[in-house]
Amino acid sequence: MKNNKLFVAIIVALIIGVALGGYVHYNTSPEFIKSFSTNIKLLGTIFIRLIQMIIAPLVFSTLVVGIAKMGDMKMVGRVGGRALGWFLTASLTSLVIGCIVVNIMKPGEGLNIEMDASSAQDLLKNQASLTLEHFVNHMIPKSVFEAFSTNEILQIVVFSIFFGVALAAYGKQGEMITKALDKISHVVLIMVGYVMWTAPLGVLGTISAAVATYGFGIFALYVKYLVAFVLGILLLWIVLCLVGYLILGKRLFDLLRHIKAPLLIAFSTTSSEAVFPKLVEELEKFGAQPKIISFTLPLGYSFNLDGSMMYMTFASLFIAQVYGIHMPIEKQILMLLVLMLTSKGVAGVPRASLIVVVATCSMFGIPPEGIALILPIDHFCDMARSMTNVLGNALSTVAVDKWEGHIAVEQEYTHDDDHHKA
Repeated sequence: MKNNKLFVAIIVALIIGVALGGYVHYNTSPEFIKSFSTNIKLLGTIFIRLIQMIIAPLVFSTLVVGIAKMGDMKMVGRVGGRALGWFLTASLTSLVIGCIVVNIMKPGEGLNIEMDASSAQDLLKNQASLTLEHFVNHMIPKSVFEAFSTNEILQIVVFSIFFGVALAAYGKQGEMITKALDKISHVVLIMVGYVMWTAPLGVLGTISAAVATYGFGIFALYVKYLVAFVLGILLLWIVLCLVGYLILGKRLFDLLRHIKAPLLIAFSTTSSEAVFPKLVEELEKFGAQPKIISFTLPLGYSFNLDGSMMYMTFASLFIAQVYGIHMPIEKQILMLLVLMLTSKGVAGVPRASLIVVVATCSMFGIPPEGIALILPIDHFCDMARSMTNVLGNALSTVAVDKWEGHIAVEQEYTHDDDHHKA
């Protein structure tokens, strides 16, 4: 019931945000628009920062408890192997779908738009950071306290895995620490419930700022690009849901019902990270084992970004089309393989998908300045890819849970019915 109220509140905030942003864009001066966007965006900043505040303790406590409760290191290796198998397969599928759609629809051909590369200077500077050294630096923490303070999820995951394995090896003497961390994780989840009620304000601020800045005309200008991208996202959703149905059967629809609020929050705030705590809570309600959730989901946030993967091939080849650069099929296949690797090293990098696109373009002789063309609508594309990332991570977690021989119970339906009657 609470979940439904939150969902309705977010929908209302979304509608008000679009209307308010549209009014400001078309009825006020440029100076007011800039001031309005800067100030109202703070609502979104407050929500995101509240979420970021609880991500590190939640990831650490749930992942350590999950590994410690597994006990058997063979099980840890098996679960990790299955999760990574899903991640690699889903990533390759996402990249291929983006490649196919952009080749068939050719959204970049026939466009005659002048590009101002000045807006993309920060991204062009940051492309140098996507190296093997960068990947190692963002994976291995030199200080766990630094990793916690900067919310480097991949570094926290690495430390938590080591800590959890050591705690499991400590045996019965370590059970007291495991129980304490288990209690901490449940306290943090209660905090999640409080923080999520600021989500509608975050949605209102983020959406109204974007529409006030760009107006509705941005959709008309880039309609060809957006239509092709949305088609690619829809195809990816169909593939993910079909695979989900093969694994879960009719329980797939129950899963989608549970994660509707996280999906909408990710769509509205363009942040997959913002829904991590809520997603943990909803997957537990769905019936997945907490130890599987706490192990698989944090890994997914570093290695299983399906929407972002699709976008990377789509945007890279789109820029090539705009500049009239022919990309033979063998070159595109090589690009897919490069993206499979470079995309795994973007943890902790702001606007990671765009930076990967810039780096990939440079590598294949495509002018990276072309990123300036898609910057104005990247916010709206980010809405779709963030939501898709959340779906992919939810499906991967429950799939691994099913493969581990645990069938999510059907009691949730009865529980919900009893709750409504009460």
